[in-house]
Amino acid sequence: MRIFFVGMLMISSVAMAIELPPISCDVVVVGGGSAGVPAAIQSGKAGAKTVLLETAHQIGGNTTTGGVNFPGLFHAWGKQVIAGAGWDIVTNSVAIDGARLPDFTKPTGRRHYLHQVLINIPLYVALSEEALLNAGVTIKYHTAPMTIVSDKNGWVVTTSAIGETRKIQCKQIIDCTGNGAVAGILGLKRLQEDERQPGTFVYRIKPNADLSKIDSKMVQARYNVALKSGAVHKNDTRWGIMSFLKGGGNTANYVEGADNSTSDLRIDTNIRGRQAMLRMLRFFKSVPGLEKVKLLSMSPEVGIRETYRVQGEYLITKDDYVSGTVFPDSLCYAFYPIDLHDKKSGVHPAHLKEGVVATVPLRALIPKGSKNLLVAGRCLSSDRLANSALRVQATCMATGQAAGAAAALAAKQGVTPGEVPIEEIKALLRTSGAIVP
Repeated sequence: MRIFFVGMLMISSVAMAIELPPISCDVVVVGGGSAGVPAAIQSGKAGAKTVLLETAHQIGGNTTTGGVNFPGLFHAWGKQVIAGAGWDIVTNSVAIDGARLPDFTKPTGRRHYLHQVLINIPLYVALSEEALLNAGVTIKYHTAPMTIVSDKNGWVVTTSAIGETRKIQCKQIIDCTGNGAVAGILGLKRLQEDERQPGTFVYRIKPNADLSKIDSKMVQARYNVALKSGAVHKNDTRWGIMSFLKGGGNTANYVEGADNSTSDLRIDTNIRGRQAMLRMLRFFKSVPGLEKVKLLSMSPEVGIRETYRVQGEYLITKDDYVSGTVFPDSLCYAFYPIDLHDKKSGVHPAHLKEGVVATVPLRALIPKGSKNLLVAGRCLSSDRLANSALRVQATCMATGQAAGAAAALAAKQGVTPGEVPIEEIKALLRTSGAIVP
């Protein structure tokens, strides 16, 4: 509040955010990560007027802002099981960058990471934006839903940006936040354990030294001393100090209890990630022969593995996942090992038996008791172990596109997504290049 005195008269003025002109659309997608981008593209291409809200400055979520630029898995047992909008952006970015896709015909055994696709982050961002714009999607960066109210036409979403608010009237909402944030605003049930999986802060260092001339035993001894004194922490390097050094840092660290489900937790997580990087950089600079080590790059945020999951009309269990259950309303495949990370022992992937491919039903994308609302990506309805596999980028892309198809058809038909005939959703997905069970 500002107070002004004019003669003996006191006048007060309250500064308010600017209310921008309202928008009316068919589908609002909240979150522009691995799920949100394909959801919005599919919705837009299906003829639904679509608005994408993203709180960050760019598209991509963990893939770009989190630096996890190796999405997968799109293939299982020598056969492609996930394609469509997300896959198209991945392959376009690889082609334009002059890179190569992995040889998907070669079995990986337990080294599933060999089928992950390395992408150029800035190029991936630009191509994702281009695909969204070509689908007629309106992108709103630095924007988040503040209030969501149901009405006879669907929803009124009030968004907030710095100094600005806006009302968006829509028929359907897709929650692709990774946290189930929209479901949380609406008071719907979300699931979360007391402990969160560690995150990973992707940064790269350059030793600027001939590592063959560095005494590894000396480095290890110094590291042990630094660890004991608290100058570095155990999870600052996951696979050993020399492995970390030879790999240039990259993903070889854990940020314990990483969480971005609230702004305070997100801030804390990212500060702790950057502090871990500084600890390692300072340690290396204290080692004889490594004084010229340099920080080459650092992702804007810590990559997050686990926050909230939304309780859906159906909850996918670990048993469903590892048995490859095909549901009557399955809309996409999912393929990745059960991959629960632990701050003490790291990760020990539990690979699927040969020939098994999991699926995701529409009911797992519908929050329990909701109307005109879908979730997709990491926050879909699943138990913790199933979610440790379902959370990866390729599956998020597939569930996002499935949700985009269901939302667009629901908006067109004037029904809630659970009332759209499954075969109609599948038909739309097939025509859009997706692979359906």
